[in-house]
Amino acid sequence: MRLEDWCGVIQILPVRGLPLVSEGLDLAREIVRAAEASGIGIMDGDVIVVSHVVVSKAEGAVYRLSELEPSLRARSLAAITGKDPRHVEAILREAERVLRVRGEVIITETRHGLVCANSGVDLSNVGEDKAAALPRDPDLSAQAIRRGIEAATGRRVAVIVADSHGRPFRRGAVNVAIGCSGLQPIWDRRGEKDLYGRVLRSKQICVADELASAAELVMGQADEGVPVAIIRGYRYTPGEEPAVSIVRPRGENLFL
Repeated sequence: MRLEDWCGVIQILPVRGLPLVSEGLDLAREIVRAAEASGIGIMDGDVIVVSHVVVSKAEGAVYRLSELEPSLRARSLAAITGKDPRHVEAILREAERVLRVRGEVIITETRHGLVCANSGVDLSNVGEDKAAALPRDPDLSAQAIRRGIEAATGRRVAVIVADSHGRPFRRGAVNVAIGCSGLQPIWDRRGEKDLYGRVLRSKQICVADELASAAELVMGQADEGVPVAIIRGYRYTPGEEPAVSIVRPRGENLFL
């Protein structure tokens, strides 16, 4: 596919009016309802980006802190970081391994293979005494939401489940795709030629992460008022490769 085939007028539309999410809520139905009520609707080719927190809440991937008994390791890390030991216990339960501890931050590798702060366990927008873990299978979550939206509207769409991650060599967090369905997450441009005819040998663009990051411009970080955004006008390649394929295998990781 040519570069010009990918680009056009792109809109990033906030989906407002979703209810506060609790376990069992049909996210696909509520996204369709809110999009229609706001006059945005759902169109063929839309990319729906959904905050992982609302997905976790709908799926029940939430810890009640008062019910957690911190382990000795959790108490030890809590003393170092100043965190609530119960929060640390949730972090450890979601971690495959702890990689770094610095200041208040615990860097872990999750069961999904994601390297992130605090195993992605989020205290924001969850409620008192609660912490939201990452969805158990974000790709499966994205697939379920996509199928629900397509069944309700008859439109062909893609869905990205997104979370904000920090970066080791740059300040500030950006949204990344931790789950996706309906689009190829990587645009592989190897074999194409640049402006001077040089063959590209390593050019792979993480389209899913770029879309997730763009959506954050209207979703924001401060509250759950806009946990969903629609990106309209981007001509992605349909596909079913999961977002887990974005994560480098340990053999390819240059830093860990």
